[in-house]
Amino acid sequence: MSVRSSLLAAAVTFASLGAAHANGLRPIEGLSINLGDVSGVAYYTVEPDGFRVVTTLAQGAAGTPIRFVTVLAPGQRVVVSTPYQAPALEISRKGDELLVRKASTFSN
Repeated sequence: MSVRSSLLAAAVTFASLGAAHANGLRPIEGLSINLGDVSGVAYYTVEPDGFRVVTTLAQGAAGTPIRFVTVLAPGQRVVVSTPYQAPALEISRKGDELLVRKASTFSN
């Protein structure tokens, strides 16, 4: 299966939500991510240690996909960005809710 087919299948399987704006996700509900030339999908599952967030991104249709996984406890966040001028994306956990929004600034 090609990279493009894999990403498309994941997006369809996880019912893409569209543009990255502030919203709450449910477990296994996918979110389509667009960071300029880099795009993909993110979703999460509930694990004993926290929310396991899985993000898969690739540059264009032929780009090599990369996947990163992080586990978020309440109050934690992760910022996804590229070296290009596309806006960064913040994925954060607030209690039992996972929020996705454009990051206002990239900071530690």
